[in-house]
Amino acid sequence: MATETKAKKGIVVMDGHEITITNPDKLLWPELGISKLHYLDKLLRLAPYLMDYCRNRYLTTIRFPNGYADKSFYQKNAPEPLPSFVNTAPLDGINYVHLDSIPTLLWLGNLACLEFHPSFHRIGETLPEEWLIDIDPSVDPEPRIMEAAEIIGEALDKMGIRSVPKTSGATGVQIYIPIERGYTFEQLRTIGFFVASFAVQKHPKLFTIERLKKDRGDLIYIDYLQHWYGKTLSAPYTPRARKAATVSTPLLWEEVAKRVSPLDFNLLTIEERLQQKGDLIKQVPPQNLDRILSFITKK
Repeated sequence: MATETKAKKGIVVMDGHEITITNPDKLLWPELGISKLHYLDKLLRLAPYLMDYCRNRYLTTIRFPNGYADKSFYQKNAPEPLPSFVNTAPLDGINYVHLDSIPTLLWLGNLACLEFHPSFHRIGETLPEEWLIDIDPSVDPEPRIMEAAEIIGEALDKMGIRSVPKTSGATGVQIYIPIERGYTFEQLRTIGFFVASFAVQKHPKLFTIERLKKDRGDLIYIDYLQHWYGKTLSAPYTPRARKAATVSTPLLWEEVAKRVSPLDFNLLTIEERLQQKGDLIKQVPPQNLDRILSFITKK
């Protein structure tokens, strides 16, 4: 990444495109000393992984112009003016940014997009690309969150479904299931409800499927409803606007059993982890869900 830095503006040249970097020294995570330029460097290193889960998706970002702890806003519509290298994807009256190139990623980083939330379906399609179950604590911190993830993972495993746990980068854990193509959102929701109801029945003092947070008490919410057409969750490897600069990180089930802390996976540590372990999601083949769907339907 070639850069020219001036007092309040810099130029990054990437793949033949010039990206203007405004206020490159602005601290986005002041406690950790992560400036905008530092952040862009981290995005560049995350790009081969993060972009795999944002390319060909409708992308929502969350922008924090003055750093993670200040005011933020969701960005769905692509902001104007658009550089010539930024492609877009229209859907339902919204012109989404298509994150299909590193220059586009750096341009978004310059806009202080600290979080990346892609659609569950590809551009121009209606079927889900993967299946996720969101395990969402009602209190923060929640020391039982890894125990909860392990229980859901074991339930899926007993159904013959391999999955990958990943930190949300915030307070929760998401169970990521690569799937064979062809399943509908309705079918995945049916399985999700089955799994969630089973977990609540077995562990009523730990889990709930109560959607309203005010009615959950301290129970952990199994959100099988979020996985739906038009909705989003944090992408694997997206940074999160948290004090620790956490990154949504796929885990080994052995790490979940050891009750690792989501705070351990952040912009300062993720590069070494990826060099050692690679993308754990890619190491699980697409899962066939026909058997469990047939069982639920017969019930």
